[in-house]
Amino acid sequence: MMHWSTIIYCGIITYLTRFSMIFLLKEDILNDKTKKILSYVPSAIFPAIIFPPILLDNTGSLDFESNPKILAAILAIIVGYISRNILATIFVGLISYWFLIFVYYQ
Repeated sequence: MMHWSTIIYCGIITYLTRFSMIFLLKEDILNDKTKKILSYVPSAIFPAIIFPPILLDNTGSLDFESNPKILAAILAIIVGYISRNILATIFVGLISYWFLIFVYYQ
């Protein structure tokens, strides 16, 4: 029971700290230049979250020859660029990754 209560407690604290910044931040506090700069934050964070798990293997080194995630990501990027459909991109990325790890690399 101690573990669940700790997890719930941490979740509540995390939610309250994030919600308080959204709730307490008034729109007139930030000037237009700051708002424009902050609009680029998700675009800057996304590659930092996505690319390390794709490019690095379990040892933390780059391995382009036997890493199926790279080829699956390339296929997903191509489908996403052509189709402009997020569901198609996700499905192609997942299906190609599963095909590569279960069929091609076995």
